Amino acid sequence: MSAVGVVAAAGSGSRLGADRPKALVPLAGRPLVAWSVLTLLDGGVDEVVVTVPAGERDAFAAVLPAGVRLVDGGTTRTASVRAGLAAAGDGADAVLVHDAARPLTPPAVVTRVLAALAAGARAVVPVLPVVDTTVVVDADGVVTDAVPRAPLRRVQTPQGFDRATLVAAYAALADGVELTDDAAVVRAAGVPVTTVAGDERAAKVTVPHDLHLAELQVPGLQAAR
Repeated sequence: MSAVGVVAAAGSGSRLGADRPKALVPLAGRPLVAWSVLTLLDGGVDEVVVTVPAGERDAFAAVLPAGVRLVDGGTTRTASVRAGLAAAGDGADAVLVHDAARPLTPPAVVTRVLAALAAGARAVVPVLPVVDTTVVVDADGVVTDAVPRAPLRRVQTPQGFDRATLVAAYAALADGVELTDDAAVVRAAGVPVTTVAGDERAAKVTVPHDLHLAELQVPGLQAAR
């Protein structure tokens, strides 16, 4: 089974307080996007397409391995993934969509997603259990109910799909509709989504505190690789 990775890297980084696109913010001396691309390649993906902010291709090309394809992303994640899918073409059997903002995702997560696709799943997401008590609150912030934790999961990336399935699901998505992730897009098209084990190290870098925590984890991850 051949697989192409699409890395969504067109975010501005405003919540991170960065003076550059979020994906180019360094983590232990290496841009976030470089970590995410290498994770996909080390995990078994054959080639990678990265969606970048308009006008930033040269900056991304300077920090990424030769052979990584760059394409201008859109103003939303949905638009960026559409652009990445179009650039990826129809040569691969599977597509893995990954966030540049999850730089420390271990390659083993990628391998698990690919294995589930090879076994016949059309859509696969890595997940983790919800460990905190989860409640419902009203408009005034008053707790109105508690949600059972047992069936709940936190969804991570990379999310993997049969390529034709993901392309068809995006084609069926109405213009202007924005869903939270690619699994939601295929679920809207009636496709069941399988899960595999995620990893706590695949946490998303959104605010400065997240970046600090990621810096602390780098030595352990490098040793594991």
